[in-house]
Amino acid sequence: MKISYNWLKQCINITQTPEEISQILTGIGLEVESLEKVLAVPGGLEGLLIGYVKECVQHPNADRLRVTKVDAGGEELQIVCGAANVAAGQKVVVATVGTTVYPTAGGPFKINKSKIRGEVSEGMICAEDEIGLGTDHAGIMVLDENAEIGSLAKDYFKLEDDYVFEIGLTPNRADAASHLGTARDLAAYLKTKIILPDVASFTVQNNALPVQVEVLDAAACPRYSSVTVSGIEVKESPEWLKQKLGVIGLRPINNIVDVTNYVLHSIGQPMHAFDADTIKGNKVIVKTCAAGTPFTTLDGIERKLSAEDLMICNAEEPMTIAGVFGGINSGVTNQTKNIFLESAYFDAVSVRKTAKRHGLKTDASFRYERGTDPEITVCALKYAALLIQQLAGGTVSSEISDFYSKPNASFTVQISYKHVHRLIGKAISVEEIKSIITALDIQITAETEEGLSLEVPPYRVDVTREVDVIEEILRIYGYNNIEISTQIRASLNNAAKPDKDAVQNMLADLLTANGFNEILANSLTKSAYSSNLETAVKILNPLSSDLDVMRQTLLFSGLEVISYNQNRRYPNLKLYEFGKIYHQYQEKFEEKHRLSLFLSGNDQPEQWNQKEQPVTFYQLKAAVDTLLQKSGVKDFVVEDTEIGFLDYGLSYKLGNKSLVYFGAVAKKELKKADVNQPVFYADFDFDLLLKQISRNKIVYQEVSKFPSVRRDLSLLVDEHVTFNQLKQTALKSERKLIKEVNVFDVYKGDKISEGKKSYALSFVLLDEEKTLTDKAIDAAMQKVVFNLQKEAGAEVRKQ
Repeated sequence: MKISYNWLKQCINITQTPEEISQILTGIGLEVESLEKVLAVPGGLEGLLIGYVKECVQHPNADRLRVTKVDAGGEELQIVCGAANVAAGQKVVVATVGTTVYPTAGGPFKINKSKIRGEVSEGMICAEDEIGLGTDHAGIMVLDENAEIGSLAKDYFKLEDDYVFEIGLTPNRADAASHLGTARDLAAYLKTKIILPDVASFTVQNNALPVQVEVLDAAACPRYSSVTVSGIEVKESPEWLKQKLGVIGLRPINNIVDVTNYVLHSIGQPMHAFDADTIKGNKVIVKTCAAGTPFTTLDGIERKLSAEDLMICNAEEPMTIAGVFGGINSGVTNQTKNIFLESAYFDAVSVRKTAKRHGLKTDASFRYERGTDPEITVCALKYAALLIQQLAGGTVSSEISDFYSKPNASFTVQISYKHVHRLIGKAISVEEIKSIITALDIQITAETEEGLSLEVPPYRVDVTREVDVIEEILRIYGYNNIEISTQIRASLNNAAKPDKDAVQNMLADLLTANGFNEILANSLTKSAYSSNLETAVKILNPLSSDLDVMRQTLLFSGLEVISYNQNRRYPNLKLYEFGKIYHQYQEKFEEKHRLSLFLSGNDQPEQWNQKEQPVTFYQLKAAVDTLLQKSGVKDFVVEDTEIGFLDYGLSYKLGNKSLVYFGAVAKKELKKADVNQPVFYADFDFDLLLKQISRNKIVYQEVSKFPSVRRDLSLLVDEHVTFNQLKQTALKSERKLIKEVNVFDVYKGDKISEGKKSYALSFVLLDEEKTLTDKAIDAAMQKVVFNLQKEAGAEVRKQ
């Protein structure tokens, strides 16, 4: 939200600098994100002086040029001028040599000393459009006789530069979405008064243009105020109004529309001006229309109305979407002579749903969605009518129509001094509390020794509870005025073991140390990624079609990150994410914690002394195994995975539950996220991992003083036999001596029979009680070979 410093001074008497005001606003909760100086005109008329034309003669070599002698304040300049109206004795604006001028049209240019048709010219006598003060180029600007020779042009024109505050307005502070609202907070802090618009001169001249108003949906429109003004002239707004709107980024349209925008940003009340002559039946009806009713808005788009959309209609058809957007035929044109002014209070929920339903965001809907002041509609109406009469003429031609279903909209709140002191953390005097409350326009209706009874004005839609009032007191009192305690009191809690955050941090540190980068993706995603829409948790009011369900896997959010980086020439990625996935089973919702790993691109950056090596499945497997080893999890079963979005991979299972599955992501899934390089993905059930860690018991075992022995076997097995089957068979064959079984080579090729493959396995044997003998080793290996032949159909290959 943009707030003008000069405009703000119309609402409150302030002497502080823009920088000081910026600090105050931020301190009281209206965070100023930026402060920008805005020149009244481009260039600020820097280098332009008031000059006096002492002499003006015909140029000897040009019929349309004059040679002048100009006194620019003790310095006489010869200037060649082409303006037909230049004459001796005039006070004019002079741009001296070296000055940069900023014309209304075109880019800036610098004034240089030059010769024009043989005559020296030492500057320029300026026209209005040549220095950005207007569009007139009929001749040079001729100033009043009282203009002081040699003085600065910017002082003569009384140009005042402005400053614009960019305020990061939080959703609860709808009351501050205007210059008056911002001034209220400043006034409470500075202990001063705000300046309200003066509408005392408003009068109804006649009743020549009455328009009947009927509100059929009081729940969606609790208040609707209106008046008519006839005999207006629609034209361009004066400079002061165009400048006010331009400073805060609004494009001036015409004097009527600009007045409604000015009132909106001045006091926070959205308004709409209708061409009264286009209101059929001379009647305005506030109601909903039948579902599917076509309606074309001001942007030329035809929309289908919902049965819940509140509309402002005439006797035959809808004219505007209430509080959101006008219809294509509802606005003011250059031919408009009579207007119907609307100033209403609409239900925030109704406006919010309608605006979201049609994808419309306007200055009016922004305020109505958050809650406006129902008590200001008539004041805004009078203020706008007076400004329109001032800028467009006309007469007020009807009594003010004011439908108000709930006249008393204030909030009643009770506060306790004890609670104020406890929540703020400091004992503030009762007088100070009452002073701040009163300054915030909150009325004290009753007082006891324990606390206060209050009535909060309806424009403070965020102050409805005792804690809200206490926050307001603290905000104005100043967070920085609360001393930091010299003592810290805390209670010890017995947390469940293992601590989820501690485990997560441990694994994150390990992954980061191994070159992985953590990502944090949105839990909202698009339904096209869902494997089963029946179990998807759908969003009732999605922001877009790409954010309409809760994610069922961490895969696609990670693939989107890979696609984003890949498109920006960062293809080598090692990523991990701790996140949640969501499912719905009938009426029950399920939320699970997961850990995902991603590998894509090359293993190492390009180097002069080594070739590029793409990441492999086995590098992902090593990362998975490292995490499980760090977590102390073992005794899991290894199986081939059958996850649909993986081309191939493995699954580590504990019982019938999958602890982690990992593998190469299928190309069709990569295509969904626009990823054009292989990706390896691992998905941990983090909840199951924590549960397994909780069962771990740390047992110390003394390092054996006897040496271990290694034996190798080369086995020929059927193609479908896995290493895990061979490992489990070997471990069961000799439980005491065999400590490790590993595979160090796998071969498939023309040197062995079709449908077969060769495994080269290593076995580590150890007896903690004595040194192993060849006899014991051979006996153990014979049992292993026997069982491998029997259970896995293995054949021992000759070396």
